[in-house]
Amino acid sequence: MVLPKRSLIRIVRTQQGVRIDPTGKLAGRGAYLHDRRTCWQQSMKNALAHALKITLTAEDRELLTTFMATLPEEPLTQKDLDSEQN
Repeated sequence: MVLPKRSLIRIVRTQQGVRIDPTGKLAGRGAYLHDRRTCWQQSMKNALAHALKITLTAEDRELLTTFMATLPEEPLTQKDLDSEQN
């Protein structure tokens, strides 16, 4: 599923560790995730660390898990995709 960049949440690897980048402008290697908890849960298994080319630290995982808890649980539907593109 391909979504416009503005509808995704950027995670960036910085010298200080992993950061959530709502502006999309932080310097560093980045990865984009959907704004749904299911996507984040799947990415935390290894895909995110692989995309950022790092091993996630306990602090990184805590930051990501805390942010993930604020996201909706349900997976994206076609209706969601259509409304995000408008």
